[in-house]
Parts: sequence; structure tokens; C-alpha cells
Amino acid sequence: MENQKYSIGIQDFAKLREENYVYVDKTKYIYEMLQGAYYFLSRPRRFGKSLLVNTLYYLFEGRKDLFKGLWIEEKIEWKKHPIIKFDFSELDFEENLEKTIKERLFEIAKNYKVTLTKTTAKSLFRELIMELSKIEKVVILIDEYDKPIGDFLEKDKMELAIKNRDILKKFYSTLKGLDAHIRFFFLTGITKFAKVSIFSDLNNLHDLTLHPKYGTLVGYTQTELEFYFSERLKEIAISEKLPYIDFLEKVKKWYNGYNWRGEETVYSSFSMLCFLSQGEFNNFWFETGTPSLLVKLMREKVVVDVDNLIAGDDLLSNFSIEKINFVTLLYQAGYLTIKEKNDDIYVLTYPNLEVKKSMFRYLLNDFSNVANASSSVVYYIEQALLKRDFELLKQQINVLFSSIPAEIFEQRLESYYHAIIFLTFQLLGYKMQAEVRTSGGRIDAVLEFDNAVFLFEFKVNKTPEIALKQIKEKKYFQKYLQPNKEIYLIGVNCFEKEIKDILVEKHQ
Repeated sequence: MENQKYSIGIQDFAKLREENYVYVDKTKYIYEMLQGAYYFLSRPRRFGKSLLVNTLYYLFEGRKDLFKGLWIEEKIEWKKHPIIKFDFSELDFEENLEKTIKERLFEIAKNYKVTLTKTTAKSLFRELIMELSKIEKVVILIDEYDKPIGDFLEKDKMELAIKNRDILKKFYSTLKGLDAHIRFFFLTGITKFAKVSIFSDLNNLHDLTLHPKYGTLVGYTQTELEFYFSERLKEIAISEKLPYIDFLEKVKKWYNGYNWRGEETVYSSFSMLCFLSQGEFNNFWFETGTPSLLVKLMREKVVVDVDNLIAGDDLLSNFSIEKINFVTLLYQAGYLTIKEKNDDIYVLTYPNLEVKKSMFRYLLNDFSNVANASSSVVYYIEQALLKRDFELLKQQINVLFSSIPAEIFEQRLESYYHAIIFLTFQLLGYKMQAEVRTSGGRIDAVLEFDNAVFLFEFKVNKTPEIALKQIKEKKYFQKYLQPNKEIYLIGVNCFEKEIKDILVEKHQ
């Protein structure tokens, strides 16, 4: 549909509806939520949490006109409620969170012509709820509640994160005993901090994060995608010169795959809207930024392959400031999603190709200390392999090694060689595996092209002949023997931050 407008970055429901942007109707889920009162939802960035909060704002404002034609239009009694709305992404809390909260409470009170007399954020919050409930039961909407904590998780700022957590704990404890005055409470964020640290007084908080019924509350399902954007998808399929069914499979591989225990997986709404607007398969996730703390933790532990990680309920659902776990961060930031669940154990995987590529690009740029390494060196490495130019391969990998500070190599010598090689080969887009088990043992790296397989064995300060001999003696190549597929055995000697020697033999 040529005149479809895509709401990229638009979080205001009124603007979206009044200016005829495409809105994927989620109001049936909202109707279900209205049957209760206290909710929490954790989701990664770029999934539409803020738009959901804003939609609830206008619903409780009684703006039936904005919901014309939507599922919920004639299903509820439209009534205006006083609303206390916080969006911590819009507030300046770096200097003094307590002061910022108080200023926002006074601003809301002024809008409703209410005079507040108390002095602390906690007492002002309670006073405002009590005063507004004289009009009608109060609705409380809080978006990005965790930002005043999450922005300060680096070690040198941890004291501020803990201070802000304690302020928020006191702030939310205000709600205890105020049920009679509150119609609806909805809180969203990226991280789910341990209940004991922030929400210990909110025993009635209904967590929707892993609730099967609300697995598709935000994001787009395959059905929604094809229903709302069918004409545009067909246009792109034609430009890609693909049959429509094959094209949809490619879209799924690139962008679908998130699962929060619902029956269906979902797309990130931001990535899909960018894709629909541009009409090209690109990595939009990479442009939205990644927590520096996450990359730092993975670099410190030299962790590069996080597919099929195992995690328990406690690891997924609770985030502790004092004991930060990179697996929890990966999951809550959206780099991993639930693949399967057995009792209280979860298997986590990359949701899709876009996110997987994003992760490898971040890590390679960070591990190698080369800006945009993935868009330059990786290209030449691919050309070297396609042309079977192994001297060029050696040169380009050494470009990455040369930029890494010497002290890092001294601490984690062999693991760092493996990490850089793994990340580089993963970004080539071909099938790549590290430490692959065979009947004869475990080979360091296997890279598969359509017509060739490259078997790598890395040694530190040993001749490449020793590495090549190991591949032959243990017969690592046997499982890859196929007609019309070349097999290259590659022994590599690494020493003092570079590949010193490389020896290649084509298996006959």
C-alpha cells in the first residue's frame, strides 16, 4: 500500500491515530488487562512498551475517538480517570533522583489543580494519589522504571545505582494499602530487578513478562505482520525477486524469533517498521545501541558464543545490582530468547539473524579494538577464502590482532586468538562452528561454504606442521567428506599478537 505510514520512533498513540500511521491493534490484550489492576512487563528496547503505556494513557483519559475501529471500541465503559504518568527516559535524574521525582509530582498536581504540602517524594506520591482519588480512582503508568538504575551499573557509578534503587523502593512502597484509591497500575522496563530489592511491598503485582497469554502483547506476530502489511511485503518480495512464500521465510529468519512462552514468536516492531520502510534486509538492531556493561562483561570473561545457554527461573527473572550476570543481561536486553523450557530450566538462543549479527559486530569491534572492523576486515577475509588466498587471510586477521592491547593478550593469550577468529568467521554469514566434536576429538574451528569446508587448528608458539598433523591423525575431516565439496586442512601458528605461520593442505 503506497500511502502506508510507518510509526518509526513514534510513541504517542494520539499522533499515530490522528495522522493515520499503521497501528497493529493490541487492544484485545489491553481489555484482558483491565480485568485486573497491578501489572509489570519487562521487554527489551524497541518492542513498543512506551507506545503501550501511551495507549493506556489515552484509554484512561476516556478518548474513545482515538480507538475508533479498534477491537476495544465498544467493549468497555469509557470513563476519564486522573493519571499519574512517569517516563523515566524523559527525566533528568543523574544529579538527584529524589528531586526529579518531586518535580514531576508537583507538575502533575498542577495539571489537576491540586495543592501538595508534603516534602519527600514518598509522602508527596501518597498525597497526590489521595487527592486525585477524590475525582475518580487513580491510574498510575510508569515507563522505563529501571533507567535510573540501569544507566549507572558500571563499577565507578555503582554507588549511584544503589542509591537510586533505594529511592525507588521507598517511592513504590507508597502504594501499599492504597488499593481502594487505585484503578490501575502498570510498570514497564527492560530489566526485572529482584522483587526483594524494589517491589517487596507490591505483593499484588502481576508479572506479565513470561505469562503465556501475554507473550505477544508487544512486538508483531507473523499473522499481524501479514495482515497489516501484506501489500508492502509483496512489493518487497518482487524487488527481491523471490516467490512470496520464500520471501516470508527469509523475513522470519532475519527478524522473527522472540519468545516469552507464548504460542507464537514475535518480531521487534522497530526492526520490522524500518525494514518495511527501507524495503531492504539490513541490520537495524545494531543502530539502536548495546549496553556497554554487557560487552564489558563478555570481554572480561572472553565469552563469544552464547547460543544454547542454559538458565534457570531465577537467572531470567531477577537482576541483582550487587551480582550482575551477563546471561541475565543478554536475555533481558533481547540478545537471547527462550528456545525451550523443561520444568524450571530454559534453553536460550539468538532470536534471529539480525540480532546474532549485531552481537558479533559489537564484540568483534570491542575485542579487536578496531572501529567498524566488521565492515572492512571481514570483507577482505571473505574474499581471501573465496579466492583461496591464504596469505591474504593471514594478513587481514593480523590487522585485528595488531590493535589489541598487549596486556590483554598476556592475560588471555590462547582464548583471545580463538575469540577473534570465531567472531570474524561468524560475521561472514556462512556456517561456522567452534570446538567441533568429531570421532577423533575436537577441532578448533570449522567454516562451511556451499562448495568447501575449512578446518582450522590453532597452536600458540608451535609450528603449523604440528597443527596440521593433529588434523590428519585425528581424521577431523572424515565427517565432512562429500562429493563435489573441497576440504582444506589449515594449521595456524599464533605468537605475540599475530599469526606467524599458516600451512594449508587440500584434502584429496
